[in-house]
Parts: sequence; C-alpha cells; structure tokens
Amino acid sequence: MRRDIFQAIADPTRRAIIALIALNAMTPNAIAEHFDTSRQAVSKHLRILTECELVTQDQQGREIYYRLEIDKMKEIDEWLEQYRKIWESRFEQLDVLLTELKQQKKQERKK
Repeated sequence: MRRDIFQAIADPTRRAIIALIALNAMTPNAIAEHFDTSRQAVSKHLRILTECELVTQDQQGREIYYRLEIDKMKEIDEWLEQYRKIWESRFEQLDVLLTELKQQKKQERKK
C-alpha cells in the first residue's frame, strides 16, 4: 500500500523520529530510547515512514540504520509553497492598509 508523505508527518511521534534522524542515521533501538512507547510501536512508525519513502533502511552488519530522505521532504515544501504565496500576498495587502491608516491618522492630527 502506497502511503503519502502527509500520513508520515501527521503523527507527532513520527515527526519526532524525523527530527531525530535528520542529522544522523539511527537504529530502531536508539530511536526507541527517546520515547515512552514500546520498541514495537516505534517499529510501526518506522514502517510507515519507510512506506512513505521518507526514510530508508541501511543494513550495516547485524544492525539496521534508518536514514532520512531529505529530498522527499521537498514534496511537503512544494505543497506548502502555494499557501506561502497566498499568505505573503495577504500580508503585503495588510501592510499597505496599515500604511494608509497611519497616514490618515497623521493627517487627522494635523487638522
């Protein structure tokens, strides 16, 4: 079953796992040490992250390391970009309005 990346970031535990492995690959046991949940629960989160192709597994000897696929995060950024543009436009409109109101207030004080 192909999951989408938004399912990966929908859960706060998965977001925390992403933050943990963003800089360094980690084993499931090392990841589980950071949470008050079972190792099996962390494994389930890792499986979902793997299905979303947000993390990859790297076998090193007897250990499996999970590594974040930073390029996959671009999907989130691209989706957010459309909303970023809308909000930037609205903030610019608000700036114009506030500037106009300040000017009106200054003119009223001069009278």
